[in-house]
Amino acid sequence: MELKEARGAKTINDFHSLPFNIYKGDSNWVPHIKQEVEAVFDREKNPYFTHGDCVRWVLYNDKNEPIGRVAAFINERTANTFEQPTGGMGFFECVNDKTAAFTLFDKCRDWLIEKGVKAMDGPINFGEKDRYWGLLSEGGDKPAIYTMNHNPDYYKAFFEEYGFTKYYEQIVYFRSATDPPHPRLNAVAERVTRNKEYRFEPIRKSEGAKYAEDFRIIYNKAWKAERTDFEEMSSKRAQEIMKKMKQVIDEDTCWFVYHNDIPVGVYISIPELNEIFKYIHGDLNWIGKLKFLWYMKRKPPRTTMGIVFGIVPEYQGKGLEAGIFTELGKVIQPKKTYDRILISWIGDFNDKMIHLLIALLQVVPYKKFITYRKIF
Repeated sequence: MELKEARGAKTINDFHSLPFNIYKGDSNWVPHIKQEVEAVFDREKNPYFTHGDCVRWVLYNDKNEPIGRVAAFINERTANTFEQPTGGMGFFECVNDKTAAFTLFDKCRDWLIEKGVKAMDGPINFGEKDRYWGLLSEGGDKPAIYTMNHNPDYYKAFFEEYGFTKYYEQIVYFRSATDPPHPRLNAVAERVTRNKEYRFEPIRKSEGAKYAEDFRIIYNKAWKAERTDFEEMSSKRAQEIMKKMKQVIDEDTCWFVYHNDIPVGVYISIPELNEIFKYIHGDLNWIGKLKFLWYMKRKPPRTTMGIVFGIVPEYQGKGLEAGIFTELGKVIQPKKTYDRILISWIGDFNDKMIHLLIALLQVVPYKKFITYRKIF
């Protein structure tokens, strides 16, 4: 076996083509869009390179056939926020060969040790936590979700036998979009929506800059209270995210809550794009873009995917969550736009949110993803 850094045309092509061999015959797999994956490794496009570094490799067998791939990352802003300096690894794909898998893990470990860290998390992303994050541990029998990992069951054994241990788990929940709301949800929502101090409103794409800033304010208050490795979001980054999402945002499914005009809560949901990308085969070139537009118009997604849900800490438990989902239901249920609602990335450490979702929305687990940590 031979490891090669993915930096030339052939190795980068092999980096993207390998998963097609691994998932051959898996009808639930949808390839990540290679242009979006490439953006992670592009110093001009990924702002994390301003405070970090990454490298990726492809592993070849004796016939010079690609059999594995991986990337390693160091985020200098968060590396030292843990008990031991910690880096990351991700984009792991490998044939069912433990020696090959451990060779890839060893390469990440050695590179990170040279960077001065003493542990690595994985599989994670060199970027935002809303994509390419965590190992799928439950739900592999269901269609892959846009930007979320989908992997064979044997990956779990590779990670755990190598010495990775579970750091935390993130859960995607499911609810039918057509079921009536729970009476308790209505009762809680009615109480808070009657309070004139609060205002619930859907996003308006024509005012994207305003809502990007409102989102940034909520994010920096709500997520800082939950994560030890939290990175504050800048106004520039918020505007970049809004600009990118504007193309796919459905105004009916993105809601903000204000208390006396101060943003205190947000729920962002977008159409589940893998219901379209399954026809694109991982390449959003000009042909892929034409296909995307065609299918979005004629076969729009029937699933809406909640990708961000947060309430500023001092406003939690006041019923704002119930208010958001009640207002959302009032809009989408009469239109019959969606059949399914998925709510993503609820950490197992967020007991309050999990309890609220189960009690008021009657959601059920749909997929689970494990973020592992390996201490050197």
